[in-house]
Amino acid sequence: MGTELLLGQITDTNSAWIGARLAETGIDSLWQTKVGDNHARIVDALRTALRRSDAVIITGGLGPTQDDITREALAEVMGVELRRDEEVLERIRKMFAGRGRSMPESNARQADVPEGATVIGQRRGTAPGLICPVGEGKVAYAVPGVPHEMAEMLERAVLPDLRSRGGVTDVIRSRVIRTWGEAESAIAERLADHMRALDEAGPGAPTIAFQASGIEGIKVRLTVKAEPAKADAVLADEEAAVREVLGDVVFGVDEESMEHAVGELLKERGFCLGLAESVTGGLVGSRLTEVPGSSDWFQGSIVSYDSEVKFDLLGVPRGPVVNEATAEAMARGARRLLGADVALGVTGVAGPAEQDGRPVGTVCFGVDIQGEVTSSTVRFPGEREMVRQFAAISLLDALRRRLLGAPVSGR
Repeated sequence: MGTELLLGQITDTNSAWIGARLAETGIDSLWQTKVGDNHARIVDALRTALRRSDAVIITGGLGPTQDDITREALAEVMGVELRRDEEVLERIRKMFAGRGRSMPESNARQADVPEGATVIGQRRGTAPGLICPVGEGKVAYAVPGVPHEMAEMLERAVLPDLRSRGGVTDVIRSRVIRTWGEAESAIAERLADHMRALDEAGPGAPTIAFQASGIEGIKVRLTVKAEPAKADAVLADEEAAVREVLGDVVFGVDEESMEHAVGELLKERGFCLGLAESVTGGLVGSRLTEVPGSSDWFQGSIVSYDSEVKFDLLGVPRGPVVNEATAEAMARGARRLLGADVALGVTGVAGPAEQDGRPVGTVCFGVDIQGEVTSSTVRFPGEREMVRQFAAISLLDALRRRLLGAPVSGR
């Protein structure tokens, strides 16, 4: 709720967070509405929402200024008057006093409560929340728009009250399986028989949905609604089933990144990694150092952007540099110079013009694992930055696939 949201002046992160928490709690969320700071429109939006839902959560409009009119709108919808809650008012005064300030008179408005509503005490700011019974068995919750205040009230008061009113015992759990190397249509085709079997299993069976995430691959979201212990067990079984179908295109779960997957494999095998980057300009090293503890298995990166650095430092033979022989030589040079067990080399053409007769988007990879070197060439679509980003994650994926077949040895 709020004109700032409609004008795009602030980003609505509250709705996404609330939707996720409702799902995790086992409560269906069917509509989300944004409405400006206008009394008549807020009243109309609330009445519409309450006609089609048993409960409504309102964020924002509980502050001390003249455009904070959620309380007044709720009172009209409830058909009651506002009353000033002296306990709430005293708490606001004490909060200001604790900061060495006197309370502006406008803040007294935040103690106005619709008759029949229950106050949700404020712990992080000045505006209390409200639980407002509306009609037969329906309820409206009002919480502040400030994200950390909203989240605290939802967890402490709103979600428990919703679950109690609805007799909810089930939760909705989701797990995201992350893949790289195949298109969404190809993954969907491979999982088609399994998804058909889930549909035929009826209510209670997990569901599968696909999410394209650009340069981070295709995500396969598994969702189940059940009692907490059962939900976790079903998700574990379903993850195992999907992994069996998809094989090594799966690199992680939930927030696990490609660099996280590579780091885990390097640690398991006792290897340390070095890089020689050209077209990616340090992007691969940057991704790897985002992983906590990466200093245990990552030696460093040589950004050999200029061809002379490739020739003089890495030992690349003079000549055209966008080819697999160059990528292999870069990997060998990085492993030698950085004292690594494993090394990667990447060279290519990000644009805007072709190089060495190779079209924009051409990228060559070299992977050196203890002296065994392989290489490959890929043509990526898109403009310069997209080519560079695709190259970075694809290089890591090439190493991941090699490491899956590598024995545990290393240092």
